[in-house]
Parts: sequence; C-alpha cells; structure tokens
Amino acid sequence: MPALRERAAIGAAGASDPRDNRLRFSLPRTPGDVLSWARSREGRGLLRYTGVSVVSTLVSLSTIALVFGARWISSEVLATAFGNLAAAVPAYFLHRSWVWGKRGRSHLLKEVLPFWAMVVLGIIVSTVGALGVKALIDQHHWHHALATVLVTGANFVSFAVFWVLKILLFNRIFRLDTIGGIEEHLHSEDSPAGYDE
Repeated sequence: MPALRERAAIGAAGASDPRDNRLRFSLPRTPGDVLSWARSREGRGLLRYTGVSVVSTLVSLSTIALVFGARWISSEVLATAFGNLAAAVPAYFLHRSWVWGKRGRSHLLKEVLPFWAMVVLGIIVSTVGALGVKALIDQHHWHHALATVLVTGANFVSFAVFWVLKILLFNRIFRLDTIGGIEEHLHSEDSPAGYDE
C-alpha cells in the first residue's frame, strides 16, 4: 500500500517514478528550463534518441546515395531497402544500450522481433516512396543524379514519418524490468566518471 501511495504522490507532483525506465516527454516551458531539462533523465533520453536517429538516418541516406548513385544497385527499391537494413543494425544496438541502458542478452520476443518489425514496416513505407519516385523518374526521364537525390529524399521522408512511432514503441520494449536494473542504470548516469560508492 505505501508503494501505491508513493506512486500516486509522484504522479500528482508531476515527477517521473524513478523505478520506471520509460522516457517521459514534456518539453521545457521557458527558455531558462532548457538546460536543466537537457540534464534531466528525460532530456538526456530524448537527446540520445534523437542522436541515434540522426546517426541511423545519415547511415541510411549515405548508403542509398552511394549504392544507387554509383549504380552498384540500379533499382530504387533495392537501394532503399539495402540502405535501411545497413542503418538498422547500429540503430538497434545504440537504442538498446545508449538510449535505454539495457545490458546483457537481447530478448527475442520483447526486443529483437518488435525492432525488426518496425524496420520491415519502415522498409515497406520507404519502398512505396521509392516506387513513387521511380514512376516520376521514368515518366520525366530525369538524370540519374536527380534520381539519386529524389530516392534519398523519399527515404528521408519515411524516416520522419516513423520517428515518433518508433520512440513510442522502443520506449515500451527497451524499458528495464527490475528495480535493481533501473537503480544501477540511474546510478551510472548520475555518478561522475570513476566514482563508485
């Protein structure tokens, strides 16, 4: 019963429960709050998630531009799928370890399959975009350089569409399950380097 009252008090006060690893997203209301928000667990999590998204987007876009632009893969659809797959592997490990603080073996049903389901869904949407771009390129007989920019741009738009959906899903599947795991992660986040209690 005390734990229930404690959670109610935390919820009423607007603070996040330190035992809950899911990120809460309420942005600062005044410019002066931005720095303190960026140092908070919530702010660090969102900034890290955004950083991983930037890295995976750059990996995907540069891979597509390279393999399609250099004509190593001549199909817009295959180049898009290849670029997204190339970005998915580092994105999984960065999300899991850096953003959500998970360590140890990945859980197949709770982590790996949901992540790859989102990757496949993203590839499907990217494929639709690539097919639309291919139709435009074929219809107007545009130069390959412009086609490369359009294929890469269509992939960028698909990344933007899935950004919020992915953060909501990943926040759910990569949360820590044990209070000990959460406390260990928070301790490592808040302790200066080399300091151990």
